[in-house]
Amino acid sequence: MTMEFKPGKDGEVIRIRDLYKSFGDLEVLRGINQDILDTENFVVLGRSGQGKSVLIKIISGLLKPDSGSVKVFGYEVPALNKRALMQLRLQVGFSFQNSALYDSMTVRENLEFPLVRNARHLTRKEIRTEVESVLDDVGLLQTLNQMPAELSGGQRKRIGIARTLILRPKIMLYDEPTSGLDPITCIEINNLINHVREKYHTTSIIITHDLTCAKSTGDRVAMLYGGEFIKEGTFDEVFGSEDERIKQFHEYNFIN
Repeated sequence: MTMEFKPGKDGEVIRIRDLYKSFGDLEVLRGINQDILDTENFVVLGRSGQGKSVLIKIISGLLKPDSGSVKVFGYEVPALNKRALMQLRLQVGFSFQNSALYDSMTVRENLEFPLVRNARHLTRKEIRTEVESVLDDVGLLQTLNQMPAELSGGQRKRIGIARTLILRPKIMLYDEPTSGLDPITCIEINNLINHVREKYHTTSIIITHDLTCAKSTGDRVAMLYGGEFIKEGTFDEVFGSEDERIKQFHEYNFIN
């Protein structure tokens, strides 16, 4: 079938209803409901083990829910056949926590790989131009011929984002984008996330427990606790709450 990737009539790109997911006796997601809008930066906050990464894996079709509805551009993700799911995934960029670069490839080769695999109509010159353009966007054109082992943690994060962007996805999923980075590099990554939205007009879900990241990047912030969203709104609205669970998360964030 010919798939169209456009926001719904109300501007929603992702629509989630009554989403449940368990692993054995462990209930991870318990009735999640959420709409994520076109070009919105939506931040999901929560302590480790609260189901943040499980949520974005279900959205991208990497995991199947136990029940509930997950629609992306109006398509019910768990119901898609293999071919349709592959088409949808080309519209969904997944920036992994560990950057997921191939250690045996140079930066250039890492970025060429998804183009060679998924955009076979491009010439070598066009591929080279695309690689250099997206590297320039993340401020790392000078690393073109370096190996991943020669890069800092922040540089690897940037290259991972560049490799995701090279297919021009409409949705970006960031899994702990500032994890393990120093404060200055965290600011650079936060600025890059905002730059990506502005230049590429992406809809983004940012999974984090970093409050600075949430405040810097999020149009809307939602707190995931016990498998449910217990509070959402602007950063100040969420952390202006008197809910003890949210106050504890604030303290946990700075202690850890």
